[in-house]
Amino acid sequence: MATNSTLMCIHRDPGQLSLLHENGYYLATATNGSDGLRLFMSRPVDAVVIEYHLGLLDGATIASEIKQVRPDVPIVMLADHVEIPADALKSVDALVVKSDGPHFLLATVHFILNVKPAQPQNSRQRSEMQAHLRRLGRSREVELNRGQANTLQSAAEGKDAPFSREVWRSIRDGNITF
Repeated sequence: MATNSTLMCIHRDPGQLSLLHENGYYLATATNGSDGLRLFMSRPVDAVVIEYHLGLLDGATIASEIKQVRPDVPIVMLADHVEIPADALKSVDALVVKSDGPHFLLATVHFILNVKPAQPQNSRQRSEMQAHLRRLGRSREVELNRGQANTLQSAAEGKDAPFSREVWRSIRDGNITF
């Protein structure tokens, strides 16, 4: 996959993101939030991949700062588990749980860079969507915020989803190529 997109990666161990580089993404990396913000301000990027647990400044704080400067830049947050504070997702476009594996992260990055988002929803609609997805047991799927919430609702209902459930399973298991 030759994408030529530049990803800003703020992660305690950027080596864990090597699959993104192997699939054609240029990576600009930082290991903490302060360095990440400095790097973000110094160069253009197409998207941001940020780890939630960074230490002093968590990923949600950094994502909020990035969105204030450039609200159009998509942000994917990596978390050890789905149970993070709800307000941590307000500035991110997608959440990927690390246990889903690097191929799921790759698919999510590809998706947010190549699929035009739907119209933004209000916070009440997003909250209802997240509750609906939890009831359906979809916690291991990418939880999307903002415009992609419409896409997830369609996927949960099996209508007009960009990928079928089988394709998502293949992505998660690392058996799919773009």
